[in-house]
Amino acid sequence: MFSFRKRVAMPSPDEALPGRTQPIPTARRHFVNGRDLSPPYPKGTEQVLFGMGCFWGAEKAFWNIEGVWITAVGYSGGSTPHPTYEEVCTGMTGQNEVVLVVYDPAKVSFEELLRIFWEGHDPTQGMRQGNDVGTQYRSAIYATTQQQIDAAEASRNAYQKQLTAAGYGEITTEIVKAGPFYFAEDYHQEYLAKNPHGYCGHGGTGVSCPIGTGVMT
Repeated sequence: MFSFRKRVAMPSPDEALPGRTQPIPTARRHFVNGRDLSPPYPKGTEQVLFGMGCFWGAEKAFWNIEGVWITAVGYSGGSTPHPTYEEVCTGMTGQNEVVLVVYDPAKVSFEELLRIFWEGHDPTQGMRQGNDVGTQYRSAIYATTQQQIDAAEASRNAYQKQLTAAGYGEITTEIVKAGPFYFAEDYHQEYLAKNPHGYCGHGGTGVSCPIGTGVMT
């Protein structure tokens, strides 16, 4: 997945494309597990949005995790409502490519999801991930609770120590309260299940995250 323009500066709300008032069409069901993509989700589940670069590979990292109810790809973190993929790729929406993870905290901990997030990409690259360059590829955790924010910040601080020791720079990951999530088009949903040999630009740093190991300080 390559950006059509390689814009690396966020547009202001006044500069952003206007978008639309209605959602763009997307899939009704998850291609892998057959569950409804749209809410309502089961009672007791929680939600988080992860930005890890191209959302195809990011989604694949989570959909088979025990305790994850549903995953979906879409756009968040910007100004343009209900954007299309082509609009996001211009860099003029401010929207980030993200994966929605709906999970049962009784079956999988948020810390485990954070470990997968940190180890699944390089969070030090700013407005890019590998060869994918642009604001839509920035690293982000868009949390839905204060507890998620606290846990994400603690894990970032612990992982920064590991990355620094390995010669990496500062983590650039956004950790903020989630705003609106807009589902991406049908063909993006579970893309790598539909296209097993499709493009996936993900590659972590090879540095293990200490979260869940009892050594976070």
